[in-house]
Amino acid sequence: MRAPIVLLVTMILTGILGPTVIVAALLGVKEKAGGVYQRCMHLWCRGILRVTGVKLHLHHPERMSEAEGHVYIANHVSWYDIFALASVIPRYTWIAKAELRRLPLFGSAAEAAGIVFIDRDNRKAAFESYKAAAEDVKRGRSVIICPEGTRGRDYHLRPFKKGPFVLAIASQSPVIPTLIHGTREIMPKGSFYIRSGAVHIHFLEPVPTSGYTYADRTRLMEIVWSRMANEMHRLYGIRTAEPAVAPEGERKE
Repeated sequence: MRAPIVLLVTMILTGILGPTVIVAALLGVKEKAGGVYQRCMHLWCRGILRVTGVKLHLHHPERMSEAEGHVYIANHVSWYDIFALASVIPRYTWIAKAELRRLPLFGSAAEAAGIVFIDRDNRKAAFESYKAAAEDVKRGRSVIICPEGTRGRDYHLRPFKKGPFVLAIASQSPVIPTLIHGTREIMPKGSFYIRSGAVHIHFLEPVPTSGYTYADRTRLMEIVWSRMANEMHRLYGIRTAEPAVAPEGERKE
């Protein structure tokens, strides 16, 4: 019974907050810390979490910052990863798949709020989107990326795409490896059944990118992937036998 209620509340929130950010964008309202776009995105995500019955537990929240932009690299097993992260990170944009832009009202509102859409089948266009997001980070707006690409069916860490790390290097901003645990139990991939529950977000030690160049993208990715895989094992006993880098034929950067 919880899923229809969550869907109804999501539609109501989208119907109220979506037009708000669209009108703000049409009026030329600038994005800023604590501005209308950020407030609306926080309200939308927090409303969904509240009606679902999700309790968030933040570990090392002091590693988040509103004073400067960061690149948050997170694992991905559920739609609730997005709601959880986007409800607490103070000032951010998101790298989202282009298909979401086609959703009625949501797509237009997300674009107006500054969400960056990428076409994963068009490598050149994807890198242009990453370049635009890197400029956002330089201006102080963090970006959240799930470099595994799609949602996994369990918590083992899967190979990363390199594109997000090209973005991080272009921005010369710190990467914050971020682990999420508990969202799969709330809404796993392939299911529309929604449960209440606890979600843990672990913000790991930032990885600086100052001085890195495009040639260092694989090294940066391996550092971040290793930290996340090691912490997933240390905290939850979950190992991964997969490599850090996605096979060449599977990359959609």
